[in-house]
Amino acid sequence: MKILSKTPLAVSLCLLLAGSLSGNTNAATLSDSVDKAMPKLEQLYLHLHQNPELSYQEKSTSARMAKELAALGFEVTEQFGGYGVVGIYKNGAGPTVMIRADTDGLPIIEETGKPYASTVTTTDASNNTVGIMHGCGHDIHMTSLIGTAQQLVANKADWQGTLMMVAQPAEEVGGGAKAMLKQGLFTQFPAPDYVIGLHVSAGIPAGKVGIAPGYALANVDSVDIKVKGKGGHGAYPHATKDPVVLASRIVLALQTISSREISPLEPNVITVGSIHGGSKHNIISDEVKLQLTLRSYNPDVRLQQIEALKRLTKGIAISAGLPGELMPEVYVHEDERIPSTYNDPTLAANVQASIEQEIGAENVLKSEPVMAGEDFGLYGLTAEKRPITIFWLGAVEPDAYQISLDKGEALPSLHSSQFAPDYPLTINTGVRVMSRSAMNLFNQK
Repeated sequence: MKILSKTPLAVSLCLLLAGSLSGNTNAATLSDSVDKAMPKLEQLYLHLHQNPELSYQEKSTSARMAKELAALGFEVTEQFGGYGVVGIYKNGAGPTVMIRADTDGLPIIEETGKPYASTVTTTDASNNTVGIMHGCGHDIHMTSLIGTAQQLVANKADWQGTLMMVAQPAEEVGGGAKAMLKQGLFTQFPAPDYVIGLHVSAGIPAGKVGIAPGYALANVDSVDIKVKGKGGHGAYPHATKDPVVLASRIVLALQTISSREISPLEPNVITVGSIHGGSKHNIISDEVKLQLTLRSYNPDVRLQQIEALKRLTKGIAISAGLPGELMPEVYVHEDERIPSTYNDPTLAANVQASIEQEIGAENVLKSEPVMAGEDFGLYGLTAEKRPITIFWLGAVEPDAYQISLDKGEALPSLHSSQFAPDYPLTINTGVRVMSRSAMNLFNQK
């Protein structure tokens, strides 16, 4: 862990920035102030986009985030929970507001055709060359974080409290928030009264925002099932215990968990994403491996899913006459578990009102919960049950969005090699709505 303190130079730069961005919202609107900051924010975005780093490898990215925050006068701690960065800006008595952005890229070869496309590659664990791309918008999240920090420092006469900026690594693998919390994020630094974040949306036009009070994102579990058997010749199946047939029965039986065991009022998904077994046409193998993803919102439903799939797999093995030592092995990757994200309804309503104040109610949409996962939810699951809210930041170029509606064509999704956000409008909107939301939270009576 490395700590950077405010230096006289950093403070001078901070004051200079504050003057250049109009000092407070009475001297100029937040919109005007963000417009003036956009050229440098766009440069920052392009740098981050062209230099992505994979989960747990965000060394240069975190260093850049630390540098940006230190220049604004934040007390910066680097290498917290891995390559996490925490910036603290104390501005008198008042609440502590935490704003979080994630920093890691994805192992994707970018195919957007943009002149600023990432060309970074790396070698994976299997010695294959893979590309690296910010295909989930984390470059926009980081740029919006810095832009918001700039605005709040520049307009510090308009709010009081402690601003806590967190650049979190390893979101894509569900490890970053856990690591930062485990190292003491809420004990070594001022404990936040509110935690807010944003995530780009590949289904909302830039300039608009979507928010879902209550459950917004899902519990996510990765599960491995090793189906065992007794192999032999394909011509003599009666002399074997065929794990391929057993695995097939298990795949079909698992579908009844959602359809017949869990209440239809409780959203949940069980997907078998991978099945591997056998080596040749006429050989019955000794085992088959399944890989599953489980999704839900309610924590009790998650436990019900896991208990049911363990019971069903064992029951099918018993019905096939397998002995005890050949019972299927079900392994739940608890270390990779991501809990559901529950947007505190009161905080979500306050954030929504702030966003509507800044960009107009016509540009704020009611979003539905999705079955994607986000480790942001962990920040609300500490012993104190802190209120958290994450909202969707529209990122699709408006004309492209309209064309997709007119033609009924799908847009590139998040994690797509062709995902190319309208970054100037998206960043501008993100900075404005996040800055307004934070200032209003600081000023709540």
